[in-house]
Amino acid sequence: MAGFLDIIGHEKIIEHLQNAIIMDKISHAYIINGADDAGKRMLAEAFAMTLQCEKKGKNPCMECKSCKQAMHKNHPDIIYVSHDKPNTISVDDIRTQLNQDTAIKPYAGSYKIYLVDEAEKMNIQAQNALLKTIEEPPSYVVIMLLTTNADAFLSTILSRCVRLDLKVVSDEKIRSYLMKEKQIPDYKADVCVAFAQGNVGKAMKLANSEDFNDIKNATIQLLKRLEDIELYEMTEAIKQINDYKLQINDYFDLFMIWFRDVLYYKATVDVNRLIFKDEIYAIKKQANQCSYQGIEIVLEALEKAKTRLNANVNFDLVIELLLLTMKENLT
Repeated sequence: MAGFLDIIGHEKIIEHLQNAIIMDKISHAYIINGADDAGKRMLAEAFAMTLQCEKKGKNPCMECKSCKQAMHKNHPDIIYVSHDKPNTISVDDIRTQLNQDTAIKPYAGSYKIYLVDEAEKMNIQAQNALLKTIEEPPSYVVIMLLTTNADAFLSTILSRCVRLDLKVVSDEKIRSYLMKEKQIPDYKADVCVAFAQGNVGKAMKLANSEDFNDIKNATIQLLKRLEDIELYEMTEAIKQINDYKLQINDYFDLFMIWFRDVLYYKATVDVNRLIFKDEIYAIKKQANQCSYQGIEIVLEALEKAKTRLNANVNFDLVIELLLLTMKENLT
């Protein structure tokens, strides 16, 4: 668990939370809304740790007993609401871990803080159960709903919570952090930053991967062979790439970086701002042999493929459609 000072970006949200602490105007319920890996949990945990800190400042001291308990995730008054079913937070989860527990006063801190991660997975019954607590919470209760889709909540819940929407973090902040704090070399940082699209967690995931070069090389080799690769080869190659533990959508993001490089080079003939500049010959070749419209169609096809996979459309079918689109428009 980290404090506010360890969070990259999200300055306005941090300022809002710190001002609430300083002015003693803590809401009983917050919604932190943003993409996967965007920093929702770090913000919630930093806020929880600061609220419980014995020094009562706008940042956790990281030294008191409360902060140390929070850092090790064993603070008795910071409760992580869990769920057994992968796609559902049930009414029983909310009742047993949150509603019934709020009747017990804090053991050590000033507050009892409940972190509900993946809160968009609450079914209607769970949301209605939570609503009863949000409407009349004990004064010491703070509920934090972390979600990728706040619009999935009942309007009655939305109206009773402070909603904080995460924005993308600038490329320069992510690049600087990777290079200065994590000692990531510039060429690797550039790929991670482009891959992240303003999401620090995604950048860190790739930067921390021990298989980074294998991931990058396998992806590029696949793209360079588009002219002669067969359907079954691409399907198997992508399944093999998936063994590196990134989500398939993340590989599609790497594909998109490649094709944006091709499009950028075709439009400018400028090598310096390419992400994959060490692959200039392959990028130049693809840029020369395909049209602007063809590249745009492929970029749109990648977005559609991501959407289809998120909707659980058959994997092989999605890859087949994507490959056919690539072959028609890039070769």
